[in-house]
Amino acid sequence: MQFGRTYEEFEVGATYKHWPGKTVTEYDDHLFCLLTMNHHPLHMDTNYAEKTTDFGKNVVVGNYIYSLLLGMSVPDISGKAIANLEIESLKHVAPTFHGDTIYGQTTVLDKWPSKSKNDRGIVYVETKGYKQDGTLVCVFRRKVMVPTETYIKERGGEQPGRPELSAPAEKKSEK
Repeated sequence: MQFGRTYEEFEVGATYKHWPGKTVTEYDDHLFCLLTMNHHPLHMDTNYAEKTTDFGKNVVVGNYIYSLLLGMSVPDISGKAIANLEIESLKHVAPTFHGDTIYGQTTVLDKWPSKSKNDRGIVYVETKGYKQDGTLVCVFRRKVMVPTETYIKERGGEQPGRPELSAPAEKKSEK
Protein backbone atom coordinates (compact mmCIF):
# COMPACT_ATOMS: atom_id res chain seq x y z
CA MET A 1 0.00 0.00 0.00
CA GLN A 2 1.33 3.40 -0.92
CA PHE A 3 1.71 5.88 1.91
CA GLY A 4 2.39 9.32 0.50
CA ARG A 5 4.56 10.28 -2.46
CA THR A 6 7.98 11.67 -3.16
CA TYR A 7 8.33 14.96 -4.99
CA GLU A 8 9.00 13.17 -8.27
CA GLU A 9 5.78 11.14 -7.99
CA PHE A 10 3.50 14.20 -7.93
CA GLU A 11 2.16 15.33 -11.29
CA VAL A 12 0.58 18.76 -11.73
CA GLY A 13 -3.07 18.25 -12.66
CA ALA A 14 -3.34 14.79 -11.11
CA THR A 15 -6.37 14.14 -8.90
CA TYR A 16 -6.33 11.53 -6.14
CA LYS A 17 -9.67 10.21 -4.90
CA HIS A 18 -9.39 9.30 -1.22
CA TRP A 19 -11.01 6.06 -0.18
CA PRO A 20 -12.89 5.03 1.87
CA GLY A 21 -15.35 7.71 2.85
CA LYS A 22 -16.46 8.31 6.45
CA THR A 23 -20.00 8.47 7.76
CA VAL A 24 -20.14 11.17 10.42
CA THR A 25 -21.95 10.15 13.59
CA GLU A 26 -23.33 12.26 16.40
CA TYR A 27 -20.66 10.70 18.62
CA ASP A 28 -17.86 11.84 16.24
CA ASP A 29 -19.22 15.39 16.24
CA HIS A 30 -19.73 15.60 20.00
CA LEU A 31 -16.31 14.08 20.76
CA PHE A 32 -14.63 16.61 18.47
CA CYS A 33 -16.59 19.42 20.16
CA LEU A 34 -15.51 18.22 23.59
CA LEU A 35 -11.86 17.70 22.60
CA THR A 36 -11.63 21.18 21.09
CA MET A 37 -13.82 22.92 23.71
CA ASN A 38 -16.28 24.08 21.06
CA HIS A 39 -19.52 24.13 23.03
CA HIS A 40 -21.67 26.02 20.55
CA PRO A 41 -25.25 24.72 20.91
CA LEU A 42 -25.59 24.45 17.11
CA HIS A 43 -23.38 21.36 17.38
CA MET A 44 -24.38 19.93 20.75
CA ASP A 45 -27.94 20.91 21.66
CA THR A 46 -30.61 19.25 19.51
CA ASN A 47 -33.45 21.28 21.05
CA TYR A 48 -31.63 24.55 20.30
CA ALA A 49 -30.79 23.46 16.73
CA GLU A 50 -34.37 22.33 16.01
CA LYS A 51 -36.07 25.45 17.40
CA THR A 52 -33.73 28.33 16.61
CA THR A 53 -31.64 27.57 13.50
CA ASP A 54 -32.30 27.64 9.78
CA PHE A 55 -31.16 24.01 9.54
CA GLY A 56 -33.62 22.58 12.08
CA LYS A 57 -31.01 20.10 13.30
CA ASN A 58 -27.45 19.94 14.57
CA VAL A 59 -24.68 20.90 12.16
CA VAL A 60 -21.38 19.03 12.33
CA VAL A 61 -18.44 21.24 13.32
CA GLY A 62 -16.76 22.44 10.13
CA ASN A 63 -13.26 21.95 11.49
CA TYR A 64 -14.03 18.28 12.10
CA ILE A 65 -14.91 17.93 8.41
CA TYR A 66 -11.66 19.73 7.48
CA SER A 67 -9.67 17.47 9.81
CA LEU A 68 -11.38 14.38 8.44
CA LEU A 69 -10.53 15.37 4.86
CA LEU A 70 -6.95 16.20 5.81
CA GLY A 71 -6.63 12.76 7.39
CA MET A 72 -8.20 11.03 4.39
CA SER A 73 -5.58 12.64 2.15
CA VAL A 74 -2.54 11.39 4.10
CA PRO A 75 -2.04 8.08 2.22
CA ASP A 76 -2.17 9.90 -1.13
CA ILE A 77 -0.60 13.28 -0.35
CA SER A 78 1.29 13.78 2.89
CA GLY A 79 2.23 10.31 4.12
CA LYS A 80 5.88 11.02 3.34
CA ALA A 81 5.67 14.76 4.08
CA ILE A 82 8.43 16.55 5.91
CA ALA A 83 5.98 19.30 6.89
CA ASN A 84 2.62 20.86 6.13
CA LEU A 85 3.79 24.42 5.50
CA GLU A 86 0.61 26.39 5.02
CA ILE A 87 -3.13 26.14 4.80
CA GLU A 88 -3.73 28.89 2.30
CA SER A 89 -7.50 28.84 2.33
CA LEU A 90 -10.32 26.94 3.98
CA LYS A 91 -13.92 27.25 2.88
CA HIS A 92 -16.94 25.57 4.42
CA VAL A 93 -19.32 25.57 1.46
CA ALA A 94 -22.34 23.63 2.78
CA PRO A 95 -23.38 22.12 6.11
CA THR A 96 -22.80 18.52 7.09
CA PHE A 97 -25.21 16.65 9.34
CA HIS A 98 -25.06 13.53 11.47
CA GLY A 99 -25.37 10.54 9.15
CA ASP A 100 -23.76 12.21 6.13
CA THR A 101 -20.87 10.37 4.49
CA ILE A 102 -17.86 12.43 3.46
CA TYR A 103 -15.65 11.64 0.46
CA GLY A 104 -12.55 13.56 -0.52
CA GLN A 105 -10.27 14.16 -3.44
CA THR A 106 -7.13 16.21 -3.90
CA THR A 107 -5.77 17.84 -7.05
CA VAL A 108 -2.13 18.84 -7.50
CA LEU A 109 -2.16 22.51 -8.54
CA ASP A 110 1.59 23.12 -8.74
CA LYS A 111 4.96 21.95 -7.46
CA TRP A 112 8.45 23.41 -7.24
CA PRO A 113 11.84 22.45 -5.78
CA SER A 114 12.81 23.82 -2.38
CA LYS A 115 14.93 26.97 -2.57
CA SER A 116 16.94 26.06 0.54
CA LYS A 117 17.50 22.28 0.26
CA ASN A 118 17.79 20.21 -2.89
CA ASP A 119 16.46 16.98 -1.33
CA ARG A 120 12.86 18.19 -1.06
CA GLY A 121 10.15 20.09 -2.86
CA ILE A 122 6.87 21.90 -2.28
CA VAL A 123 3.57 20.53 -3.56
CA TYR A 124 0.56 22.86 -3.75
CA VAL A 125 -2.74 20.99 -3.57
CA GLU A 126 -6.47 21.58 -3.28
CA THR A 127 -8.65 19.13 -1.37
CA LYS A 128 -12.41 19.01 -1.81
CA GLY A 129 -14.91 17.19 0.37
CA TYR A 130 -18.30 15.99 -0.80
CA LYS A 131 -21.36 14.48 0.84
CA GLN A 132 -22.85 11.22 -0.40
CA ASP A 133 -25.18 13.13 -2.73
CA GLY A 134 -22.30 14.99 -4.40
CA THR A 135 -22.76 18.27 -2.51
CA LEU A 136 -19.46 20.10 -2.07
CA VAL A 137 -19.04 20.82 1.65
CA CYS A 138 -15.41 21.88 2.15
CA VAL A 139 -12.47 23.11 0.07
CA PHE A 140 -8.95 23.89 1.23
CA ARG A 141 -5.60 24.59 -0.34
CA ARG A 142 -2.29 23.82 1.26
CA LYS A 143 1.43 23.65 0.63
CA VAL A 144 3.22 20.48 1.66
CA MET A 145 6.98 19.95 1.83
CA VAL A 146 7.75 16.47 0.53
CA PRO A 147 11.01 14.55 0.16
CA THR A 148 12.71 13.70 -3.10
CA GLU A 149 13.73 10.13 -3.89
CA THR A 150 17.28 11.15 -2.87
CA TYR A 151 16.04 12.19 0.58
CA ILE A 152 14.36 8.79 1.05
CA LYS A 153 17.42 6.82 -0.07
CA GLU A 154 19.82 8.83 2.09
CA ARG A 155 17.71 8.17 5.18
CA GLY A 156 17.40 4.43 4.81
CA GLY A 157 14.44 3.88 2.51
CA GLU A 158 10.68 4.09 2.82
CA GLN A 159 10.38 3.15 6.50
CA PRO A 160 13.71 3.88 8.14
CA GLY A 161 12.37 3.77 11.70
CA ARG A 162 10.57 0.47 11.34
CA PRO A 163 12.36 -2.39 13.07
CA GLU A 164 13.08 -5.58 11.18
CA LEU A 165 11.05 -8.33 12.78
CA SER A 166 12.31 -11.85 12.78
CA ALA A 167 10.04 -14.88 12.65
CA PRO A 168 9.02 -16.05 16.11
CA ALA A 169 10.99 -18.98 17.42
CA GLU A 170 9.07 -22.23 17.23
CA LYS A 171 7.93 -23.57 20.55
CA LYS A 172 9.23 -26.94 21.49
CA SER A 173 6.44 -29.24 22.42
CA GLU A 174 6.57 -30.61 25.91
CA LYS A 175 6.20 -34.33 26.30
